[in-house]
Amino acid sequence: MSGALGGFLGLVGMSAVAGILVTAAVAPAVALSGIAATNTINVFDNLPEYLSIDRLAQKSNIYASTNAEDPVGTRVLLASFYEQNRVDVPSDAISQFVKDAAIAGEDPRFMEHGGVDVQSSFNGAVQTLAGGGTRGGSSITQQYVKNVLIQKCEVMTDADAADACYDDATLPTADRKLREMRLAIGIEKEYEKADILRGYLNIAGYGGTVYGIEAAANYYFNTNALNLTLPQAASLVAIVNNPVKFQLDRPDSETNGAANGYAANKVRRDYILNEMLKYDKIAQADYDAAIAAPIEPVITVPSTGCQTAGDNAFFCDYVTKILKNDVTFGATEEERIDNFTRGGFDVYTTLDLELQATAVAALNANVPKTYNDWNVGGVVSSVQVGTGNVLVMTQNKDYSQDPAVQATGANYTSINYNTDFAYGGSGGFQPGSTYKVFTLAEWLKEGHALTERVDSRRKSNWGNFQDSCLGVKNYDNDTPPFNPRNDSNESGTNYSALQSTTGSINTGFIGMAKKLDLCGIRKTAENFGVHRADGNALDQGAASVIGTNEIAPLTMAVAFAGIANNGMTCSAVAITKIIGTDGTELPIPASNCQQSVEPSVAAGMQYAMKTVMTNGTATDSNRNTTPRLPMIGKTGTTDGAKDTWMSGATTKVATVVGVVNVGGNNWKSQRSSRYNLLGKYPATARHRIWPIVMSAANAKYGGDDFPEASSSVINAVAVPVPDVRGKSMAEAKTTIEAAGFLFVDGGVTSSEMPAGTVANTDPAGGAASTRGATVTAFSSDGTGVVIPAVIGKTEADARTALTAAPYGFSVAKLEQATTDKAQDGKVVAIQPGEGTASRPGDGVTIVIGKYTAPAAADGQGTDTGKKG
Repeated sequence: MSGALGGFLGLVGMSAVAGILVTAAVAPAVALSGIAATNTINVFDNLPEYLSIDRLAQKSNIYASTNAEDPVGTRVLLASFYEQNRVDVPSDAISQFVKDAAIAGEDPRFMEHGGVDVQSSFNGAVQTLAGGGTRGGSSITQQYVKNVLIQKCEVMTDADAADACYDDATLPTADRKLREMRLAIGIEKEYEKADILRGYLNIAGYGGTVYGIEAAANYYFNTNALNLTLPQAASLVAIVNNPVKFQLDRPDSETNGAANGYAANKVRRDYILNEMLKYDKIAQADYDAAIAAPIEPVITVPSTGCQTAGDNAFFCDYVTKILKNDVTFGATEEERIDNFTRGGFDVYTTLDLELQATAVAALNANVPKTYNDWNVGGVVSSVQVGTGNVLVMTQNKDYSQDPAVQATGANYTSINYNTDFAYGGSGGFQPGSTYKVFTLAEWLKEGHALTERVDSRRKSNWGNFQDSCLGVKNYDNDTPPFNPRNDSNESGTNYSALQSTTGSINTGFIGMAKKLDLCGIRKTAENFGVHRADGNALDQGAASVIGTNEIAPLTMAVAFAGIANNGMTCSAVAITKIIGTDGTELPIPASNCQQSVEPSVAAGMQYAMKTVMTNGTATDSNRNTTPRLPMIGKTGTTDGAKDTWMSGATTKVATVVGVVNVGGNNWKSQRSSRYNLLGKYPATARHRIWPIVMSAANAKYGGDDFPEASSSVINAVAVPVPDVRGKSMAEAKTTIEAAGFLFVDGGVTSSEMPAGTVANTDPAGGAASTRGATVTAFSSDGTGVVIPAVIGKTEADARTALTAAPYGFSVAKLEQATTDKAQDGKVVAIQPGEGTASRPGDGVTIVIGKYTAPAAADGQGTDTGKKG
């Protein structure tokens, strides 16, 4: 009874389905002929009229180039990224063998039906109703519909929604099958057969992550879809029928492996070839040759992720972070990631592969990937001046995002040391004295000159620092005390800004900061694009002046490029072009250029930074760079020589090189003779790497002269020294410092001035000197006398005056010839001079004039007896 009842119900159900199938078969004709819809057709009214063809997930590629002028023509693939390895191709890029194989093997009546093959679907419906599941019968259009529905599920970010969507698209139910049919009919109303077939071949799965005929041809046979042979085409179409069973990348499979000639795939392949012959798609000779051909896959695994980019992997990783972080590529991070991994973009980058290779070689020759317990790091970042294009980005580590790989050695890391945390995971490094250039910029902005001097004495009582943002700061009571010293123990007390820059004098820059606004220095740094790598605000304390903020090397390269670009700073860019799947250019992030300082200020900075290269701390880098174009630079060393830097630029390229500690507390002083890097002194590694990189950059990009700095920027204004004689030393100090000079107590000297008051200064009051220069004041001991006026007196009168009380001078005499009879026997000079302070009893010398008649002129006064 149960069998008979089941058969009866099956007959009734099958009859209902048959009616629907007939309707499906005539639906396109109804739509095209304009005949009014019947009630039977209206059962589908709650479904979409047709299914739109959405963008398929495709592989995105990142390229670099050896020629910025021709990035496409000289492109080199760095890496590819995909959720589904697919390359969408047009119909004319697909072999006719593939098209014929798909139709013959999957849907022989494809060109005749309206989206649903009634005969095949009827047979499938009988099986479904009798057995409770679906079997076969789907047309190519229906298969396309199913794949599109699945792709819609793939893009969902909510896992539960995606699972429900997938079930709805794939569950073996009559309801799902009927809905699929209706959508197939809608597709056929809107698209040509050729477009539907192309869509099907591009969306179908070919095993694993391989999707679409182009990627399948690349992966399985190392060719493209257009050049597939007949047997290759049939083998790939065979995979679509059952990807897990028929895929060709498991040579060890017992049922479909190399040992048995990929038997499972061959059976299906040969069936398709037979169908192609049956429907006159191929000739007998072609069939015979294809049947006899062995299946010989050439598995070509595509680049997947930045680990395949080798020496360029960290730059590749930086590009992916831009694609995921920049709002140009989508409103949310999820949308940006989806666009990148599914978008099929060709991304062209700024990386100069030739300059990059030079930097990699220089770094490898000077900084090892590992060094005992010192996790030493080496970084190189180069930026094109005026564009912000990142030309070089490398470090002394191997790239891997896999924790298991990273665990095998300290040479592996996923952290990009050149970039900010958000673009590579690094917290940045203290740039040391390379940061001083921003105090120099603020110094010149505020009207100070390079030759102006400041108090550069080392001390722990610097007093108050002005800070317009946070209020006056004082560090005199800090623990430990704020007592910066100079690396080379320079002992000068009154360095100029130029000397401080050339020699990288810490106390000189602290002295400059005393005359400036700490908040202003911070803002000037920010104007050059400088920011902390961790995203926090820049510290603006006095210590930050000498480089205690953690900054990414790329950020410093951008800033130095801004200085070289006459104060115009252009933010870093790594992408020059993105081409979409349809060949159109997509929007990309542009470099943001801003005038950080006025060109006159930049010229002053350049002037000072050129002296760093020619006469200062960067002479080694300058001397070893060829061709030696005009270059600016600044060195930097952090406390204990933990990190060392060489940063500089021409008018075309800026490069930052650093040798740094990248983790742990077991860092080594790079100035210690106990350690070496590949047999060489660590502290000078930067001066070996930087010249190699910049020599290549200079040869390729060239460079121009920097603009001349104005005299007002270089030379401090001369102002008169105040006359403070007779004032108290405290009053004199206040007066001299208020005039812009550095007051120095020169101690006690003999003077007629009251004891404790200023006897004299050096330079003397009224003399012109530059602001910031030292003025030494001497206090009087009150015992001195002033040499009286004796010039013009007779020798006797002069002696009487000089030896009388309170002078008691010891008088010596010199004679000086004179032709003036009025000076004969008179004092014509005295040493020390009249009015000069001296001690009683000291020696003085008077100069007495002695008349000598002038010699007679030729021909006058004597008769020689000669006649003219």
